[in-house]
Amino acid sequence: MQVSDSSCRILAGLLEARTGQQLTSSRRWRIETALAGILRERGIATIDELITRLVMGSEPGLVSCVVEALLNNETYFFRDRNPFDLLSVEALPMLATRRASTRRLRIWSAGCSTGQEAYSLAMLFAEEPAKWAGWSIDILATDVSTQVIDRARTGTYTQFEVQRGLGIQQMMRWFSEGDDGWRIAEPLRRNVRFQVHNILEPVPSPGQFDIVLCRNVLLYLSAERRRQAFDRLAAAMAPDAWLMLGAGETVIGQTERLEADRERRGLYQLANPAAERIAARVAVRGT
Repeated sequence: MQVSDSSCRILAGLLEARTGQQLTSSRRWRIETALAGILRERGIATIDELITRLVMGSEPGLVSCVVEALLNNETYFFRDRNPFDLLSVEALPMLATRRASTRRLRIWSAGCSTGQEAYSLAMLFAEEPAKWAGWSIDILATDVSTQVIDRARTGTYTQFEVQRGLGIQQMMRWFSEGDDGWRIAEPLRRNVRFQVHNILEPVPSPGQFDIVLCRNVLLYLSAERRRQAFDRLAAAMAPDAWLMLGAGETVIGQTERLEADRERRGLYQLANPAAERIAARVAVRGT
């Protein structure tokens, strides 16, 4: 099925207006696959016919369905593994020392998709119960997609999704098999909060996170939107917090508010922590 240039432009404009993400030429190959289900369910023959219905605006919910379908929700448990090893071996032990007086950690998984990243984080803590006994661990996971957040809340995955990134011992320890798939253990589900949120919006409550993960999200934003996103992420971080990006992402040349941690490759920190205290309060108020 050929997708016309005009249809691509309309879909790209719709996606960016709703989410801030760009539908670049390198991503247009997946339009047909992404929208195939909508065409089939609604008896629409072509993408151009779908565009006509979108323009007419006569079908409630169609725009949201199309936008949701165009989003890239690729994720899996302990994705790329090394970042989680970095957190487990270096970042979390340092934070345990720094927060010993309050025994509280706040972590934000931004762009969490169907929740595997957030639940992977919950597993890191659950697998060291003695170390984190008595601690309050708040894991907030957000995504712009309502559909993936609804699914993440259920904590239920197919066998393929569970096997992807997890060893057999982790599968058996943290999941139980049911008629609808593999469901994550209830203690892990209780430790993660899911919320619909766009990283271009004001910082979600409570702000002042100790670790922020925003991996493979900024790739889809324009340079201007990316700078705006970095402003939001910086305002969400505690003065000594860390930001983790995807392997192909960096703050270098993108923002002056964040800089690379010279000792821990793959982590970023606030360039001017004192100034960010004011920015964080403003961002949380949404002003």
